Amino acid sequence: MQKLILLISYAILLTVLSGCYEKTPTQPNIVIIYADDLGIGDVSCYQAGTLNTPGIDRIAAEGIRFTNGYATAATCTPSRYSLLTGEYPWRNERARVLAGNSALLIDTTANTLPKLHRANGYATAVVGKWHLGLGDGNINWNVPITMGANEVGFEHSYIMAATNDRVPTVYVDNGNVVNLDVNDPIEVSYYKNFEGEPTGRENPELLKIHPSHGHDNSITNGISRIGYMKGGKSALWVDEDMADNFLDKAKQFVSQNKNNPFFLFYALHQPHVPRVPNQRFAGSSGMGPRGDAILEADWCVNEFLKTLDELGLSENTLVIFSSDNGPVLDDGYQDQSDVLIGEHTPWGNFRGGKYSLYDAGTHVPFMARWKGQIKPGVSDALISQVDLYASIAALLNSENTRPDSQNLLDALTGKTTTGRSQHITEGLQGRIAYREGDWILIPSYKGGKKISWGVDIETGFSSEPQLYNVKEDPGQQNDLAAEMPEKVQQMQKEFNAIKSNPQ
Repeated sequence: MQKLILLISYAILLTVLSGCYEKTPTQPNIVIIYADDLGIGDVSCYQAGTLNTPGIDRIAAEGIRFTNGYATAATCTPSRYSLLTGEYPWRNERARVLAGNSALLIDTTANTLPKLHRANGYATAVVGKWHLGLGDGNINWNVPITMGANEVGFEHSYIMAATNDRVPTVYVDNGNVVNLDVNDPIEVSYYKNFEGEPTGRENPELLKIHPSHGHDNSITNGISRIGYMKGGKSALWVDEDMADNFLDKAKQFVSQNKNNPFFLFYALHQPHVPRVPNQRFAGSSGMGPRGDAILEADWCVNEFLKTLDELGLSENTLVIFSSDNGPVLDDGYQDQSDVLIGEHTPWGNFRGGKYSLYDAGTHVPFMARWKGQIKPGVSDALISQVDLYASIAALLNSENTRPDSQNLLDALTGKTTTGRSQHITEGLQGRIAYREGDWILIPSYKGGKKISWGVDIETGFSSEPQLYNVKEDPGQQNDLAAEMPEKVQQMQKEFNAIKSNPQ
């Protein structure tokens, strides 16, 4: 009997000891899917619009959907800067909407999200829209570009140089313009046209999509853009193929790294202008090209998720979905987005949109899925894209080196509904607003109440401060500043303290 007891005890001891030496579970792959100009009402799981987006909805259905998820800015470059650096954009005076030939915005010595992953053994890639600058400000597109996504932590990058409405209209693969013919070099200028080159302003007969304001410079694929370009004919993209191209590159990256941890920043270009979806989606929404582009993006998301399923990666991949800023209808092209909108409300129940200090400018779709780790549900936690740096650092047991970024890993994974207590958002011209709990303070700013270049969106500017309780008044129709001056003063004091705190 004693011998039997000893054998059982020995077996138990071996089991315990072997457990101590089991391999640590693989840390999850991490994918951030980032839409461009997608409003919270454009995603059907938010039940605020009329489009149906089953692909994006799948992330919410199988994960957590945030009702108080924010970008840091109502324009694309600043919000992308925050997501990748964990720093508010207003701390960097260059973090504004960049021209297509602007220098790299992110300091190559700075800590970034891709660098954080690489330090933890992850393969890293960015696919899609970049718009964070390339080169040193005097860029030569005909030789390898040495200041770009690769230099801030991405081992692989396949990107558009800036945006789909700006020149140069080419893809850049690890610093090299794709399909460039050395005998037809690229020249780019944002000041004057090159002799003999057609423009949308002077040659409207060459256009298949006409500009409504601006966007009337060099022509690619029958669409005039912002800025002037010459050469590079073999490298020019075809807008209708862009979504398929980026999706293929994203799928290739995860397939090639299926046996190793990876971080992918999959930056969709939809529904940013010009909205030129593949013919498979033309007319699919009944809302014109903007709606069609959103359905194309939704299909891309679903196809990407299917790839994770097919590779057996869904249970070991944290997928985060959001948008760089709120929605806009007419943003420079005559695509009838404002006419064909019907009953659809891209801004949901909020006020404003892209460029605006009002909530629809930065209050965006935000959701996360990690099968088996995140219990499906809805969270009211206040969370920002700037918090992804600290939250992922916590997941990887790494140091958070970005004070603006808060560790909200428990909120991101649904273990708590407690988020950050305050947040700062940015509109046009570096103007910023402050949210504390359910309250939003918009300080007084000079300027017009509507966007000046034809976009039918309110700026949020006013000669007097504005105060809103967005829990009771999500549409920001009831300004309480005059009734609650002490609340205004209290929030302004806290706001000033955050702004003056050096990082």
